[in-house]
Amino acid sequence: MVVARKKRKAFVAQGDCVACGCCVKVCPLGAIQVVKGIMAQVNMDKCVGCGKCAKECPASVIEIREVDA
Repeated sequence: MVVARKKRKAFVAQGDCVACGCCVKVCPLGAIQVVKGIMAQVNMDKCVGCGKCAKECPASVIEIREVDA
């Protein structure tokens, strides 16, 4: 029996994001960028789900969720 591993990834509530850039500054892997000055976007290939961005977000619009590996 193979147990599917879960990975953690950051997700931004894009409608609520104010593009302040705080998450971009704290991401150790450079997985987040602010797109068109409107909202933060997470590169899922780079994100390891460490949670630093979610802790730093002043608007609390980033959450770490488990996704299928």
